[in-house]
Amino acid sequence: MSEEHFEDELEEHLPGKPRSPMARRFRGFLPVVIDVECGGFNSATDALLEIAAVTIGMDEQGLLYPQDTMFYRVEPFAGANIEAAALEFTGIKLDHPLRMAVPESQALTDIFRSVRKAVKSAGCKRAILVGHNSSFDLGFLNAAIARCEIKRNPFHPFSSFDTATLAGLAYGQTVLAKACQAAGIDFDGREAHSARYDTEKTAELFCGIVNRWREMGGWEEFDD
Repeated sequence: MSEEHFEDELEEHLPGKPRSPMARRFRGFLPVVIDVECGGFNSATDALLEIAAVTIGMDEQGLLYPQDTMFYRVEPFAGANIEAAALEFTGIKLDHPLRMAVPESQALTDIFRSVRKAVKSAGCKRAILVGHNSSFDLGFLNAAIARCEIKRNPFHPFSSFDTATLAGLAYGQTVLAKACQAAGIDFDGREAHSARYDTEKTAELFCGIVNRWREMGGWEEFDD
């Protein structure tokens, strides 16, 4: 499906102006922050080992905030490649007795169920992935969706919001830790490269940048 076709399809389901401020803010899309930890860089061959998601809410002043966090350790799919360097980088121990990993299909089904509820609650029509270097996370997410043959994907299939780009604009930093530091967000390097921690920090960073833009007068539709 082309981007133009997808956007036209979305418009058909958004007759008139959506009533929800969140739906108006991102054209009917609900931002959901995703981070994955993997066995390498190739989404087609390398294992998905962790996935976390944070839904984004909006308060009465039109400011965004991190809402709910979901986190799963994931069993490598059959035949998956796992690079030793990737495990060393992330600190993931596949044989740890407390790892308690679940199949990809279970992790995605549970996360997607919660995301669909959040989309409906916000008055939106679809979720859009927010990530730090978001094309990486979206690529692994879409590869897992295809492997698991999941039909009800709540996310836009190819568009995303990239906090590396946004932070480069707002703070002149593209590394997550440095961007958080520039934004005044606490960041513990010892906790980094856990999907849960990185997702929660990315959510704080995304909300902070969007809120700063609003406070500077960059989005006034909420005041209609």
